[in-house]
Amino acid sequence: MTDSHITQGGAGNPVAPEGTRTAADVVTPELITRLTRGVGGSGTTVSHTPFTGEVLAAALPESTPEDVATAFENARAAQRAWAATPVRRRAAVLLRFHDLLLRRQPEILDLIQLETGKTRLHAQEEIQGVAIVARHYGRKAVAYLRPKGHLGAVPTLTKVTELRQPRGVVGLIAPWNYPLQLSVGDAIPAFVAGNAVVMKPDTETALSALWARELMVEAGLPAGVWQVVIGDGPVVGPAVVERADYVAFTGSTRTGREVAQAAAARLVGCSLELGGKNAMLVLRDADLARAVDGAVRGSFASAGQLCISMERLYVHESIADDFLERFAARTKAMRLGTALAYGAEMGSLVSERQLETVTRHVDEAVSKGATVLAGGRARPDIGPYFYEPTILDGVESPMAVCTEETFGPVVSVYRFRDEGEAIERANATSYGLNASVWTKDARRGRAIAGRLRAGTVNLNESYAAAFGSVASPMGGMGDSGLGRRHGSEGILRFTESQTVAQQRLMPLGPAFGMTDEKYADFMTRSLRALKALRLR
Repeated sequence: MTDSHITQGGAGNPVAPEGTRTAADVVTPELITRLTRGVGGSGTTVSHTPFTGEVLAAALPESTPEDVATAFENARAAQRAWAATPVRRRAAVLLRFHDLLLRRQPEILDLIQLETGKTRLHAQEEIQGVAIVARHYGRKAVAYLRPKGHLGAVPTLTKVTELRQPRGVVGLIAPWNYPLQLSVGDAIPAFVAGNAVVMKPDTETALSALWARELMVEAGLPAGVWQVVIGDGPVVGPAVVERADYVAFTGSTRTGREVAQAAAARLVGCSLELGGKNAMLVLRDADLARAVDGAVRGSFASAGQLCISMERLYVHESIADDFLERFAARTKAMRLGTALAYGAEMGSLVSERQLETVTRHVDEAVSKGATVLAGGRARPDIGPYFYEPTILDGVESPMAVCTEETFGPVVSVYRFRDEGEAIERANATSYGLNASVWTKDARRGRAIAGRLRAGTVNLNESYAAAFGSVASPMGGMGDSGLGRRHGSEGILRFTESQTVAQQRLMPLGPAFGMTDEKYADFMTRSLRALKALRLR
């Protein structure tokens, strides 16, 4: 796309060309009927597209707590046969799903864009992420779940095997911001571990999750193993938590605390990926061109509605002016748009509520002395919830944007003098989800990363390097959550460990006519010998 193809929507960020296809071309009554087949609902509800605010899907099934109970009954009935299916056959479903997903990208790209308002490239990132997860667990699940031998109480006499048993039915509550990645992406390890899933997607983005379910069934997953319920969060969410054998939740810290308390009351496990106020550190030796590109991606991907996006930017004072000049120019040139095609660099916020939060944070900061270096205003000329990518300078702690999660295209800039100061300020938050460090000195970058209180830290990248490395755990510290997705932790959380110990030849007690004293003496000498042999 050349500059001649871009139109300027008044002063501010340029507007990418509108597309020729509309929501009505994509979301047809036939599509809704097909995707919602098998979804229990005693009522109906609707979803909307952020691009226009208009109804996207009419007459979606709306589930009641009774419908949720039925979904769990159906899931439990299907889970028994699924758990008995060999792991290799379960993993083969994931690999077939991987291929189908990549082959059918245009369908889901349209749905993700229409439901979230994000650009096509940012929607495609979700496909990349899900494909990587499917391939990883499709290849590695057998190894993760394989029975493991351990040293027994008495070597050679005690044989110990650790088994991994599925938890049963997992309750998965998925958010609106990444409706493919955070729905099927989390369900994949639960399925291959032998569980069924009852999922509650956000109503506004339910079609993406339902499309993924249809594709997974086409890949070979028994339909009953993945149940979907749709409805108001405060009604349907607690009903899911009340019946699940394990709960996986992604959303706000406030709601995450409620989920954790409800799960704890039932003595079931949970994993929670919650909010973040993520920091990016640009050291004095950073490659400025790369760091500017990283700041743009890290701050404004999916209009900043990404749990691991950057909201705080710490720049060394010796390069701050040069960096900010480049960053502001690059941000002001970003193309905003609604087309169901590649070309726009940032899309819309998802709702009026998100727009209100962003507007409130920016307006309050400006009223208290902050300076807008780029953006700082809504763009109703493009769509009802569009807001320009915004850089704020002069932000201080009394301002909400300094400490509260904005979850929008807003980043605050802070200058620092030494790296210890930057680390201390980056850690001065109750959150601890993601961080980013930019430097040409890899050793120093790794040392700083180890001092940052964040579950993932990216060097010379904003978020994708760590999130895309799915063999490694991903999650938050502090108010950013509990547990981890990805890697061994990401699949083993959906299992219960079971120890099977077989005693051979002689019991763990007096035998062969031993008195109690002789047995105690024998075991004492044996324990000393085991320590001398350095056995663990």
